[in-house]
Amino acid sequence: MALKAAWELALERTAKNSPPATKLSAAQKAKLAELDKLYTAKIAQEELTLKPKIAEARAAGDAEAATKFDDQLQMMLGRLRRKLEEEKEAVRKG
Repeated sequence: MALKAAWELALERTAKNSPPATKLSAAQKAKLAELDKLYTAKIAQEELTLKPKIAEARAAGDAEAATKFDDQLQMMLGRLRRKLEEEKEAVRKG
C-alpha cells in the first residue's frame, strides 16, 4: 500500500465535499459571457473616472483626497464584482 501525499488527500476531501458540476446550456454560456463583458466595461469606466482624480490629488500633495478617491474606487469595484457574481450565480441556477 503506497502512502499518499498531503495534497492528494486534500484533493480527495475537496472532491467529496464539492457539489457536482452542472452542464450549462449555450444560452447560459452566452449570458455569462455577456455579463462578463458588461461588468468589465463598468469596471473600466469607474477606473477611468477615478484614477485620474487620484493621480491629480497625489500630484497636488493632497493625500487625504487621494485616499478618499481610492477608497471610493475600491468600494465601487467591490460592489460591481459582487453584483457580477450574484448575476452569474442566478444564470447558473437557471
